[in-house]
Amino acid sequence: MNDAELDALFAQAREETEADRGSAERFLARHRANLAATADHSLPAAGFTPRPAHRTLWPLLLAAALGAGLLARPLWPVGQLPSSAAYDTYQATWGEGW
Repeated sequence: MNDAELDALFAQAREETEADRGSAERFLARHRANLAATADHSLPAAGFTPRPAHRTLWPLLLAAALGAGLLARPLWPVGQLPSSAAYDTYQATWGEGW
């Protein structure tokens, strides 16, 4: 694409169409209804989407994971673990304290 084609494409994208106006009107009507519903503490307006479950469950899942980790702590090995082959290679090549 050259500059003239891009300019024409951007100009076309900036033009408001009938579908854009209808979409904006639907959004604003639903938004205003939701604002009015929350202002008088009544039930949410039609079209209102409740908060997804994954946004409300993450603190519970995080607490469960931490609890499981703490309960599994006595099962962890005690003392030093054997060194890996890579560590042994570095130590053999560079000497102690590489």
